[in-house]
Amino acid sequence: MPTVIVYLDDPDYARRQLCAATPDGSAGVAPGHGPIHWVLVACAPRMTHRISKWVSHSAREKWRDRWAEKLFCATTPWLAAPDDRVTPLVARGPLPDLLRQLQADHPGAHLVDARRPKAGVALEPLQAPAPAPAPTVTRRPPSRGARWMPGTALGLFAVAMNLSLE
Repeated sequence: MPTVIVYLDDPDYARRQLCAATPDGSAGVAPGHGPIHWVLVACAPRMTHRISKWVSHSAREKWRDRWAEKLFCATTPWLAAPDDRVTPLVARGPLPDLLRQLQADHPGAHLVDARRPKAGVALEPLQAPAPAPAPTVTRRPPSRGARWMPGTALGLFAVAMNLSLE
């Protein structure tokens, strides 16, 4: 059974993205592939850090769960066929960590990012950026002038100080 991991936050936008991505215009994979295992990951809107003044952690979690339930109820009917399997998840931490865990649990799964872009807000990347290679440092031998420059500068400074004290 092929597995498709779908990150979503808006059911209408996700439907347009998934229908545009398939050749026949349906949300599922091309016909004839049999049942599909859909892993739906709800990416709830971010709350500001100042909200903790007014709302407890448990109230935020309840709100996130209710929001995700509405999202899954709006998405599942048009996405999954009767013989498909749907696993709903709510993202509660960094998305790259969750993606690594899901890819370990479902090797060979197809990933679809159907999150709606927001004006002025960058979406959290699904993949962690690759670490930059360490820069290569090559040391050159000091030039001929660099070997005598510190002593000369020190001598000139001493002469200048001696002249200013007289």
